[in-house]
Amino acid sequence: MPTDTAVLWFRRDLRLADHPALLAAADAAPRALALFVLDARLLTPSGAARRIFLAGCLRELDAALGGRLLVCRGDPARVVPGVARQVGARTVHVSTDAGPYGRARDERVAAALAADGGELVRTGSPYAVTPGRVRKADGLPYRVFTPFQRAWLAHGWRAPAATGTDTLDWLDPPTGLATPLPGPVPLGSADRADRAADRAHRAVDWTADWADCAADLPAPGEAAALRAWAAFRDGALADYERARDHPAKPGTSRLSAYLRFGCVHPRTLLADLANPDRAEVPESAAGTFRAELAWRDFYADVLGHHPRTARHNADRRFDALPWDDGAESERLFTAWCEGRTGYPVVDAGMRQLRAEGWMHNRVRMIVASFLVKDLHLPWWRGARHFMRYLVDGDLASNQHGWQWTAGSGTDAAPYFRIFNPTSQGERFDPDGGYVRRYVAELREVPGKAVHQPWRLPGGPPPGYPEPIVDHAAERLEALARYELVKASG
Repeated sequence: MPTDTAVLWFRRDLRLADHPALLAAADAAPRALALFVLDARLLTPSGAARRIFLAGCLRELDAALGGRLLVCRGDPARVVPGVARQVGARTVHVSTDAGPYGRARDERVAAALAADGGELVRTGSPYAVTPGRVRKADGLPYRVFTPFQRAWLAHGWRAPAATGTDTLDWLDPPTGLATPLPGPVPLGSADRADRAADRAHRAVDWTADWADCAADLPAPGEAAALRAWAAFRDGALADYERARDHPAKPGTSRLSAYLRFGCVHPRTLLADLANPDRAEVPESAAGTFRAELAWRDFYADVLGHHPRTARHNADRRFDALPWDDGAESERLFTAWCEGRTGYPVVDAGMRQLRAEGWMHNRVRMIVASFLVKDLHLPWWRGARHFMRYLVDGDLASNQHGWQWTAGSGTDAAPYFRIFNPTSQGERFDPDGGYVRRYVAELREVPGKAVHQPWRLPGGPPPGYPEPIVDHAAERLEALARYELVKASG
């Protein structure tokens, strides 16, 4: 039975346009309270870059809501029912979360709401197709991308939801919320944004993040996301199929952080790609970009069906693969983290990660292969390091991307993924512009020579290391170790 008030609990959907849960809230009640919960279980493992970007997205969302976003800190199973009681809401509306923690959290919140006679209503998700919807004819989930993509395309997705700021009336955040709720942190309206932002930052200890993170992050929020999409759609998308693998070129969308926080919904992008007025975009380019969105949905689907793969090998045979440890391995790992391996494209990628909270996808594969295949260190160490620094750090995409490279994932071909860091650099950064941008010691080395500085007269420039391992030798070692995996299976 509808009441006159609902709660819209924002999570990974920090926008107002094309918001299925917002539409469901409007169907349930004419007015709603906008809520965001600062959950330590999610904030603590997030790196400073993601927390800073989140803070900016919340400020932008609050401004779009006219200062009516209520931010509370604490366990959602206590906070959300308490807020619902305070405003007299029977329904709390959310986007479906298919992640391991998110599902467990939502079950606890649903049970707490039910005890009060309320309901947690899940509508839509951060994906074009909600994880679990695309299945094989026998009802089982897909484990290989290509057939998943075919089924995903055949399944299709809904048209964007017609939502916005005025879809319903927004309540002013209540004051004086009683215990057991933790103290609320209203972000405030535009005319008191500075004071409110300061309170929000203090509440989650975000003031320390600015000292811990020197990354040059993208502008936060929904409006910035739509600007970034429009610029890419009308520019680099036409050459996306060719340019996306070349890190020196502005050939990618740079939308990953916006998709991660739901500042834009993927079906908004898909609908725009299908717009007949966009005929100037070659279908091959549009199809390649759609495939990248399909990869995102695929990895979320895999994690939804197999939550253990967030921390463990999807292919259990790889449990037999030996990894190195000890003091020397720690030295090598540190060199990798700091971008001081002596392999320029690897070092450029690792330095870009810290400089921008982001790394070009081709380079992500190169540096991941180097850690796993050349240094013989476990993929989950690299995945954890990425999650510490990436502004777009997404559990499903990050962990399964690493497993794809390690060979332990959903479609393993380890023998073909021992990337030669030198030839990869020469192929995808032929003029060396990417390396010179991020590796200051090599900025005076011209052209292709930048990829093999050890061959320069006198060796590498001052301050730049010799290669920490011999790739040819480590490739053979990696292949020998993979023979143990074959033998175990």
